[in-house]
Amino acid sequence: MQIYINGEYFDKEDAKISVFDHGLLYGDGVFEGIRVYNRKVFKCREHLERLYESAKSIDLKIPLGIEELEADMLETVRRSELDEAYIRLVVTRGEGCLGINPYTCGIPQIIIIVDKIALYHPDFYKKGLSLITVATQRNLPEAVNPRIKSLNYLNNILAKIEAVNAGVEEAIMLNSFGLVSECAGDNIFAIRKGLLMTPSISMGVLEGITRNEVIRLARAKGIEVRQLVMTRHDLFIADECFLTGTGAEIVPVIKIDGRTIGDGKPGPVTRGLMEDYHRLTREEGTPVPRD
Repeated sequence: MQIYINGEYFDKEDAKISVFDHGLLYGDGVFEGIRVYNRKVFKCREHLERLYESAKSIDLKIPLGIEELEADMLETVRRSELDEAYIRLVVTRGEGCLGINPYTCGIPQIIIIVDKIALYHPDFYKKGLSLITVATQRNLPEAVNPRIKSLNYLNNILAKIEAVNAGVEEAIMLNSFGLVSECAGDNIFAIRKGLLMTPSISMGVLEGITRNEVIRLARAKGIEVRQLVMTRHDLFIADECFLTGTGAEIVPVIKIDGRTIGDGKPGPVTRGLMEDYHRLTREEGTPVPRD
């Protein structure tokens, strides 16, 4: 494995950053998780554009243009020699002093890691997940906007801790009004009487790349999709439920807070979207250059 740091490549054991980097000290930075399927980077430009949007929102200037960063990312994937992979693209504020002022930092650091990932065991894609609603609320958009994919993931981690301690894989997070926002690491969808529903962005939701693609795929199949204000009641009475994310892809949900969803098995709409999404990931993407 070779890891990219600021235009240079290092073996894993030699890849190091300063302990004074504000990404480490304060979670000051942004990132993207991107998938590689069959030596093609899926939704490459969409992920990069979101990275630059997140950076702009926190007044972090990425020291490379988007085309140059894309080329460096593709080269890092090429060096990995992996046909199926996960890219973690990180931009930190850079090295600074022991204080939170971001303008004391030098040049932002760009880090690209390419490795394999498996968020959920393969059985969950066949049998479905069980979820719980946790006490940890989603960050207010007026405080730390969840649409910024920042390095400060403590809100999500606290929710994940609750889920793991309860013996389940994922946590449903509510916003400050008690409305459904998203899960600790994934967006959430529910199907009721043929309508596909997902919480609107205003509920404190990351505008997921996979989320948007699933909405597009569903509408192409003639399925009505609405982004709504949703309560737990909407989830409890759903016919089907599933999660989406770059790492997770599409994973069915069969139980929430002890309530069985539908007949307790992944439903036909979910399975159809999983098949469509899998097919799409094999067809589309930015090719990784060959040696």
